[in-house]
Amino acid sequence: MAELIELKHIYQRYEVGDQEVTVLEDINLTVREGEFLGILGPSGSGKSTLLRIIAGLVKPTSGTVLYRGQALTGVNPGVGFVFQTFALFPWLTVLENVELGLKQKNLTPAERRKKALEAIDIVGLDGFENAYPKELSGGMRQRVGFGRALAVEPDLLLMDEPFSALDVLTAENLRRDFLELWLEKKLPTKAVILVTHGIEELVYMADRAVVLSGHPAHVVADVAIDLPHWRDREDPAFMARVDELYRVLTRKEREVEHRPVVPEEKRFTPVPPVRAGAMTGLIEMLEDMDGKADLYRLADDLVLDVEDFLPIVQGVELLGFARVEAGDIELTPKGMAFAEASVLERKDIFRQQVLERVPALKRIIHVIKSKSNRRLPREFLLEILERQFGASEAQRQLETLVDWGRYAEVIGYDEHTHNLFLEEFFDDGNEQ
Repeated sequence: MAELIELKHIYQRYEVGDQEVTVLEDINLTVREGEFLGILGPSGSGKSTLLRIIAGLVKPTSGTVLYRGQALTGVNPGVGFVFQTFALFPWLTVLENVELGLKQKNLTPAERRKKALEAIDIVGLDGFENAYPKELSGGMRQRVGFGRALAVEPDLLLMDEPFSALDVLTAENLRRDFLELWLEKKLPTKAVILVTHGIEELVYMADRAVVLSGHPAHVVADVAIDLPHWRDREDPAFMARVDELYRVLTRKEREVEHRPVVPEEKRFTPVPPVRAGAMTGLIEMLEDMDGKADLYRLADDLVLDVEDFLPIVQGVELLGFARVEAGDIELTPKGMAFAEASVLERKDIFRQQVLERVPALKRIIHVIKSKSNRRLPREFLLEILERQFGASEAQRQLETLVDWGRYAEVIGYDEHTHNLFLEEFFDDGNEQ
């Protein structure tokens, strides 16, 4: 199969204050004609940024993007893009919105209209050509987005979580309709890349999965999904592929030799962005399941996608309450003790674990203790975190650390002055 896109040693970095934040690190990827590729990774791992680099909307800091063997220097002429949000102009009709993608083509108005009508027909919007977005349901508005992307007859269709803004039934209907068009070769496109946070969605639709790590993102797995269509979600082979991807996402990454070791005292070790209450709920559920469960089945029971579920799993594992192996999660003795403890006893156990296993929280405590008034402005700490993580991730890290510290009754937070302080019990010398 001919190569459509080739990414060679792609890096994407951003300047944040006086620090440089790396989002993508040494990404190498090839997409060929006939492929339906799914890209999976934790929240904030740069999946959308990677799509925009392929589309030529973002220029990588370093590395090369090849389209049909030629280096890409601007907007990629061979791609169509479907976004998570509908991204429609409300004052334009369905036909006019679809025609927008053809404005840059050297076509007459009649030719544009013909191609737009063909795309509208493909996505099942016949009879709605003159309707406005406000007259359409969410699923129909997203079909307009698909039509606009397909009207340009792209070699490669890029889809950035296109079903996530829809309700469950609408998303399933649109997902199935799109897959049917692809399998029957009715789409004017030669390959598809789908960014998703749903493992089951990826296994249902794609023929290949590329898994990204987080902070910074790099490729940790490239897995073939060699199952015949249509795929049955209850089929053991289907569930085995889902389990495999869960294992990839939850396994500990091996040290990579080429990465420079950054002194611990100069960096904050990131924590999974999850509330203490969510971790407590997972531990209680695992206790009810005799302490062990299959990750895929557990996520399905909780109706959580991977971006919401994995941080909870990573949090309980980080704190030593559970271990993950071969796609299963199992409570440790410490996790069982936590599940069986009283409310006050749980706080004692949680305090012990965060002080032992979360260096970032210990550093915050140390800084607060060094202050004469035993208070630390939230903005001061946020500014430090932003230098390492960037604004949005720094906010999530701080909210998580404060939540864990408050649950453990180690750190308090004054909503009026926006200061962090040590709880009286802990500041009186009860640190363990």
